[in-house]
Amino acid sequence: MLETFPNLVTMFFARAEAKGDAPFLWHKPAASEGDAKAEWQPLSWADAARQVAALAQAIEAMGLSKGDRIVLVSENRPEWCIADLAIMAAGCVTVPAYITNTERDHGHILDDSGACAVIVSTPKLARALLPALARSGCERLIAIEPLEQARIGAIKVFDWARLIAEHPADVAACAARQTAGREDLACIIYTSGTGGAPRGVRQHHGAILRNVAGCITIIEEDFPRTEQEIFLSLLPLSHAYEHSGGQYLPIGLGGQIYYAESIEKLAANIEEVRPTIMVVVPRLFELLRARILKAIEKQGGLSQWLLDKALALHAKEEKGLADKPLDLLLGATIRPKIAKRFGGRLKALVSGGAPLNPQVGGFFSALGVTLLQGYGQTEAAPVIACNRPRAGIRMDTVGPPLEGVEVRIAEDGEILVRGENVMHGYWRNAGESARVLKDGWLHTGDIGRLDEAGRLIITDRKKDIIVNDKGDNIAPQRIEGMLTLQPEIMQAAIFGDRRPYLVGLIVPEAGVDDASVAMAIDRVNAGLSVTERVRRFLTADEPFTTDNGEMTPSLKIRRHVVRERYGARLDGLYKS
Repeated sequence: MLETFPNLVTMFFARAEAKGDAPFLWHKPAASEGDAKAEWQPLSWADAARQVAALAQAIEAMGLSKGDRIVLVSENRPEWCIADLAIMAAGCVTVPAYITNTERDHGHILDDSGACAVIVSTPKLARALLPALARSGCERLIAIEPLEQARIGAIKVFDWARLIAEHPADVAACAARQTAGREDLACIIYTSGTGGAPRGVRQHHGAILRNVAGCITIIEEDFPRTEQEIFLSLLPLSHAYEHSGGQYLPIGLGGQIYYAESIEKLAANIEEVRPTIMVVVPRLFELLRARILKAIEKQGGLSQWLLDKALALHAKEEKGLADKPLDLLLGATIRPKIAKRFGGRLKALVSGGAPLNPQVGGFFSALGVTLLQGYGQTEAAPVIACNRPRAGIRMDTVGPPLEGVEVRIAEDGEILVRGENVMHGYWRNAGESARVLKDGWLHTGDIGRLDEAGRLIITDRKKDIIVNDKGDNIAPQRIEGMLTLQPEIMQAAIFGDRRPYLVGLIVPEAGVDDASVAMAIDRVNAGLSVTERVRRFLTADEPFTTDNGEMTPSLKIRRHVVRERYGARLDGLYKS
């Protein structure tokens, strides 16, 4: 179990002292010309601690003081972790920003947070940042990779490597100076949001530490112990899910973090790194499922038969002795092959950030992959509940609440949360804070219920629920999940608020025509109620992506952006 720490930095220094020269952070540099293959390179706990202490001292030497906000713009890499810890070690507050942010997005975060400094990783990421930085009045910029200029207008540019070299620090002294308590502000994480301008969530040290402790309880009580936990980090560290689950959870466990090269190289990285735990979003499971299905379909014959049998066996409510021979056969054939694709020592894949379709979860469970669906919000640091083997994994639930987290259901079905993990409010936004925080309870805006075993079942987002012209409440996410399971459909968004029926905006798979999409929708409609059926559809101009602003960085559809773009054409589907 995790001992009680006063703050995140003290937890890190305690682990670094215990682990010493053991590897901590791994990255793979881009292969230089002539190199056949780049190799993973480690940074030890001791070296990371020295860099954290040195950078913290450099930040203090710049004149920054307790409570000052520092924006961090970087892809996932060792320096992200070091910068985050150093900012907090200097008594400042980290403000992570997505690397996909536009100039306008950066401007909003800089102005709203009142940032006093910015850390940026590359010249490429600096391009969208610099114009916003110039207008903000913030005059300190730390460049992880060198920028050509030492000064840009009024902005003074500091070189990362030089700062660390010029401020050698005593690690033990830096650790001893940490005075932050669990109630003190650690970071301001701006919710990417499916609607409206991002709001800054004030996460205190205790909120993230409570998440870490709750997750460690699941790992230690529900899974066999291993000498070392290995994490593969892919999701943006600027997202609360990866920040807590992909960075501070490994630190709490004294584990190792490998930074994935890209989503395109994810499958190869998994086989190389052989992680024990991965936190991912449902969209990645859908992509992996589609890839596995295509590979098995191509092999045909025995492989297809084994897959069909595995899915049929998993779907059975009750299994008896007669099923044992088949289970043993699957355990000796298809399941080990799938396990090898995930490196061979995976304890669990943890899904969060958006709802997981139960059929997708069931697919991986049938193939022997332990998949835990969790639920949370940035406002809860972010984990609220998570499936765990001890409680019995049910793919239609997100499991019981974490240890130390209370959940109750309001009269209208809204999920309410209370505990140390709940934020202290939004940054400089008293009105929104008062709206979602009432009598110590976080009003999540999600609808759900608790089953007989205390596992939480999410029905839908309160604000996403479609109310048709007859007053029927319809959950669009469930229908969208069913549609995207069809091989012809890549993405789907459902609309129909205050309308007589539902319509769909469909992104088909490559080479699929409208007639094939229509047949796929008909197959889904056959399993839906009359009010849930999609009557007409429109083909989207292009996929929903973060680049066109139609998806959040955690791969949820931004309905208001999609509606703004396609509204007139969607309205046309209701005309005879």
